[in-house]
Amino acid sequence: MVCSITKLAQKLISIPSISPKDLGCQDIMIDFLDHLGFKIKEININDTKNFWATRGSGKTLTFAGHTDVVPPGDYRNWNNDPFNPVIKNGLLFGRGASDMKGALACMMIASERFIKKNPNYKGRLSFLITSDEESLAIDGTKKVIDYLISKKDIIDYCVIGEPTSNAKIGDVIKNGRRGSITANLTIHGIQGHIAYPHLADNPIHKGLPVILKILSIKLDNGNEFFPPTSLNIANIRAGDGNNNIIPASLFVQFNFRFNTETSDKEIKSKFIQILDKSNVNYSLNWLFSGKPFITKKGLLIDNVIKSVMNLNKIKPILSTDGGTSDGRFITLMNAEIVELGLMNTTIHKSNEHVKISDLQKLAIIYEDIMHKLLI
Repeated sequence: MVCSITKLAQKLISIPSISPKDLGCQDIMIDFLDHLGFKIKEININDTKNFWATRGSGKTLTFAGHTDVVPPGDYRNWNNDPFNPVIKNGLLFGRGASDMKGALACMMIASERFIKKNPNYKGRLSFLITSDEESLAIDGTKKVIDYLISKKDIIDYCVIGEPTSNAKIGDVIKNGRRGSITANLTIHGIQGHIAYPHLADNPIHKGLPVILKILSIKLDNGNEFFPPTSLNIANIRAGDGNNNIIPASLFVQFNFRFNTETSDKEIKSKFIQILDKSNVNYSLNWLFSGKPFITKKGLLIDNVIKSVMNLNKIKPILSTDGGTSDGRFITLMNAEIVELGLMNTTIHKSNEHVKISDLQKLAIIYEDIMHKLLI
């Protein structure tokens, strides 16, 4: 099967696969990989489509990614239909061009080229693809990893196609990510007329000192791979807009991005200690997104760096910043993991786009990584 990277990316972008819907993207990929001799295992759960594809045996290099995209927002802010990809001045426009259907096309074309040149390579080449990365990530990569662990399958090296590049392809690669945990805190009071505060209990007045104490929590100083754990308020609300009512409750949503120096248990403990020492009536629930992970220098990172340096003439910066990724699930298999993809400058924005030349460069780098690890 011969197809250009651009045409393949356009096929994928033209499908409005808003998370967690796939709507046929994976059918295109499965058909492509089937023609290359991959064995395909579909693991579809609820509205989420997933597949695990393998070719060969031995040390396993996995390319991981997602076919789902975020909503395009107001179509009027786009110069073209976000799901009718167009090429203009060397740029491919469309939702998912950078995040990450362009990278998926690069992975597949790179695999086709590699297999054609090296049909009897050593080791195993595989794909782990989901349609539930941009939303809740409940039925996606997490469930595939659970399945692989149950089958005692192995991933040795994993390249995730997230858009990590800032100014030039490969200038930044992620060798880890911070963990994320969210605290949804409700401080309860008694609603009443604002002119009669003695007949009510204002949760805002009681909550503000508590919020300040929580924000003063210091958990760690970071380490050589991670900055210090950060804490930010994501949402806060109380009342219904009336200026003569003391509200019944105050809701505050805190998010911690934490490193390997601090555990989610420590975060919960310190948070609850402050609440229990304060004279407030509260309810609390936690949303745990994933633990931090790090891949130290080793065969995968060394060879990815060499590929980028040789083919794009820059030395990548290793970084763990940004949000979480599906690497937080793949790390459960003790795999070496890096994230390397297209430019991140227009992801999740109107008029998301990618340079055609960047698609070509990334595919060449992906192929070289395969060659370094499987030949």
